[in-house]
Amino acid sequence: MSAVTLTNIEKKFGTFTAVHPMSLEIPEGEFVTLLGPSGCGKTTTLRMIAGLLDPTAGEITIKGRQVNRLPIHKRNLGIVFQNYALFPHKTIADNVGFGLRYRNVSKADAARRVQEALDLVQLPDVGGRYPSALSGGQQQRIALARAIVIEPDVLLLDEPLSALDANLREDMRVELKRIQHRIGVTSIFVTHDQAEALAMSDQIVVMSDGRVEQVGPPEAVYNAPASEFVANFLGASNILPAECTARADGTALLDAEVFGPVPVPAEKAPNIGGAGPAKLVLRAEKLYLAPPGPTPEGHIGGEATVETVDYQGQAVRYFVRTPDGRQLQAINMIDEHPFNEGDNVQIRFRPRDCAALPGA
Repeated sequence: MSAVTLTNIEKKFGTFTAVHPMSLEIPEGEFVTLLGPSGCGKTTTLRMIAGLLDPTAGEITIKGRQVNRLPIHKRNLGIVFQNYALFPHKTIADNVGFGLRYRNVSKADAARRVQEALDLVQLPDVGGRYPSALSGGQQQRIALARAIVIEPDVLLLDEPLSALDANLREDMRVELKRIQHRIGVTSIFVTHDQAEALAMSDQIVVMSDGRVEQVGPPEAVYNAPASEFVANFLGASNILPAECTARADGTALLDAEVFGPVPVPAEKAPNIGGAGPAKLVLRAEKLYLAPPGPTPEGHIGGEATVETVDYQGQAVRYFVRTPDGRQLQAINMIDEHPFNEGDNVQIRFRPRDCAALPGA
């Protein structure tokens, strides 16, 4: 059963189309992320689901009920905003229980549900405090508790972690996913952060310029991108011109200028129908640098020279130049002796780690 169904929804502001007609099915209980850069239409889509914006066209269904003309307070949605939106003059308990005041809930039941929500976000003893007495991470948890205490049909999260520092942000994304798993609520999460999307999602909806580029599980979207935009937005990729010379026996054979023939698995080349122009996608972390020498069995290799070394702690990002003048990047874990600028190296990869896209 789908918790949320979008059918050809569209949003225009005057002559500008913020969201082109899109359709999407969000299954019950899943954590789905709308991912993309600023201005791609992800927040506009979320606000249409919430009832904060009216779609120009199309239909929105929540739990089988068409909600286009329902106001926000009748959609039974929990919403967590980027700025938390807590009432500074109310206690934490009053903030969390605010939505229950407009439902047919007794005072005793409301108090019980507020305490259960505070227990769930691991802040059981702060009910009598005020928001100003809490840290940013604690306020974020309270905003989440307020959203789930009403037992919503769908939880909407509009970049709720963006105001937190990096370490707390990582902790909170784990915590948020734990809570979502525990209560089983369908969740729609908006972010521009690829790491958040990959770590938290059951499904990722990648958006660009108001259009959906790809929908799928994190592993599929990352390892088999459907477009050059997805390949570049999710992670660091090397995209090389190539020619598909054949497709048979479960592989697409790509002839890349730098490496020669590369047999790409069929599942990594879903849009390659046969011979013709193509693009070879090599993730930076799948491109391995080694001292010059024979290419190991099962790998494809080529020569290169290290131009730039970008030290990142446990890993190094290398920018290398191939003999034909092409620059590639590789992200490798540091062993005892990382390479230096000017070193001659062999770059190698396994064909199963590649993906292929149609050429221009």
